[in-house]
Amino acid sequence: MKIEWKRPSEICENPQFIIDGANRTDICQGELGDCWLLAAIACLTVNEKLLYRVIPPDQSFTDNYAGIFHFQFWRYGEWIDVVVDDRIPTCKNQLVFTKSFRKNEFWSALLEKAYAKLHGSYEALKGGNTLEAMEDFTGGVTEFFELSEAPKDLYNIMRKALERGSLMGCSIDVSGDESSEIKCTEEKCTLDEPCTTEVETRTEQGLVRGHAYSIIGLCDEVAKDTRIRLIRLRNPWGWVLWKGPWSANSKEWSTISTADKGNLKKQTVEESEFWMSFDDFQRNFTKLEMCNLTPDTLQGDERHSWTVSVNEGRWVRGSSAGGCRNFPHTFWTNPQYRLKLYEEDDDPEDGQATCTVVVALMQKGRRMQRHQGAKFLTIGFSIYEMCGQDQHLQKDFFLYTASKAKCKTYINLREVTERFQLPPGEYVIIPTTFEAHQEGEFILRPIVFVSDRARANKEIEHDGIQGEKRKKPKQKLLQPEKETEEEKQFRAIYQKIAGEDMQVCANELKMIMKNVLAKHNEIQTEGFSLETCRSMIALMDTDGTGKLNLQEFKHLWKKIKEWQRIFKRYDKDKSSSISSFEMRNAVNDAGFQLNRQLYDIIAMRYADEHLNIDFDSYICCFVRLEGMFRAFNAFDKDGDGIIKLNVLEWLQLTMYS
Repeated sequence: MKIEWKRPSEICENPQFIIDGANRTDICQGELGDCWLLAAIACLTVNEKLLYRVIPPDQSFTDNYAGIFHFQFWRYGEWIDVVVDDRIPTCKNQLVFTKSFRKNEFWSALLEKAYAKLHGSYEALKGGNTLEAMEDFTGGVTEFFELSEAPKDLYNIMRKALERGSLMGCSIDVSGDESSEIKCTEEKCTLDEPCTTEVETRTEQGLVRGHAYSIIGLCDEVAKDTRIRLIRLRNPWGWVLWKGPWSANSKEWSTISTADKGNLKKQTVEESEFWMSFDDFQRNFTKLEMCNLTPDTLQGDERHSWTVSVNEGRWVRGSSAGGCRNFPHTFWTNPQYRLKLYEEDDDPEDGQATCTVVVALMQKGRRMQRHQGAKFLTIGFSIYEMCGQDQHLQKDFFLYTASKAKCKTYINLREVTERFQLPPGEYVIIPTTFEAHQEGEFILRPIVFVSDRARANKEIEHDGIQGEKRKKPKQKLLQPEKETEEEKQFRAIYQKIAGEDMQVCANELKMIMKNVLAKHNEIQTEGFSLETCRSMIALMDTDGTGKLNLQEFKHLWKKIKEWQRIFKRYDKDKSSSISSFEMRNAVNDAGFQLNRQLYDIIAMRYADEHLNIDFDSYICCFVRLEGMFRAFNAFDKDGDGIIKLNVLEWLQLTMYS
């Protein structure tokens, strides 16, 4: 296929952006396997207010035409503007991808192009989940239902959602009778690959597996004195429709009045929409996807108020990518988010005080990285009850504490969302990948219900990001001490290498350390690298000579001995290395209190390919931390934790890093 990029004016006469308003007939699928996107666009056209948020009005090929159009999408917590030129891929002067049934209407093709630009390419749109696009068009809260496990009142849930403007789509699993599950200590994790055109196959009744349909409407009708519930769906292809009961020419239409029949058929568009009974819908389809425009549409008849917190984070291999509870030794290193619930619901179930919260965990950027081989990670989360702790919870807490709530499944979709009713109290949310050591970025959105009685006392806070500080060691009175046998040996080694000036440079310090470690270190190491020795001199060189004298060396050795004791505590297998996950505890034991981002940086900078940190890298890290804190405190004259630097002072400070 030879692709030519052409402007609409080169494709037809009198091109129009939108003709008589945007509607579902303007969305016909082309060669690209993005039915999931088109199903969401079709839902979008039902709500004019939403539609024109995504497609700003007053754009045309005549007034103020400049060859560009712009669209707006919700992207990870904010609305962004995407501008595209109006060149569209064609073959033999026909649009290759999405098109309108009107040959001179182009809004849907340009919207598809803008969405492709948002994700990096048209190829990135091949195969996906309708919920993704629904969320990007609205910023709403998504829910996902397995129809085989749907609640009994699903029809009423869907009816209320449609009345409130929610967007809905559905699909059929490629292998509906098979499931691919992996089991976790606390969760059952269902893998669900996105649909692609290669796996789309028809059922005997004309439906297409692995294909996204839009849900347009619901209705109750009386057929032969029996009330029957119907559902209206749309196929973005515009063909291959339902052949069962209530299809276009089925006998069931004769069982209702002529007026009702005419009213229902007016609501459908030939070769794109169809009716079926709700029971047949539940029997034939396997998944329902719903995007609620605002949190108060999730359930219930009354409108309430919610508070939403958007928290960005990431999983870093060797530091904060601890995996699910199947990995008890690293699970605790995952990011932790505090959640405080104090305001009770107005109408608690069973008379018990509860607070309503919806937790939505979304992974970022995976579709854009698809050309690099990235796939959606299998993600989920757990919620634990805790009280009065503002530090990162340690391993023992999770080993002996059961989760208070959790997502139903770990799944490889862009977002997993669950609703909970929890007793008032303090909690911590742990977002994780299913497997350990998987890297990725995410957004965690806790959406907290606030009753009509009050709108206060709700907080979301992240662990340890309220600034960075170092624990102040307790003051000790220094008493003169006699030189020990060890110190006599140090003096002999030092004098032998330092020479007459009794000062050593980095290379000489490297030699001294090798000799000293060989005699007095229980850790198997060949000594310190030249870079580590340079950092040691930068830390201990109080007189500015660029070298260490004997007294400075003795102070340095005392620090190394203290840090060595901590290292041995976590080097349980005596391999002369510690896990990068344990580095967080080692840093804390040494008196440094850092935030999560700094722990991630330490893991990325000092851990090897096996996620281990050897003794040299460990000491180098501690020396640099000590030096950075010393330098900062030197500039922090009033001790308020804030400093102001000019460029030379900034360079002086960063020389320690």
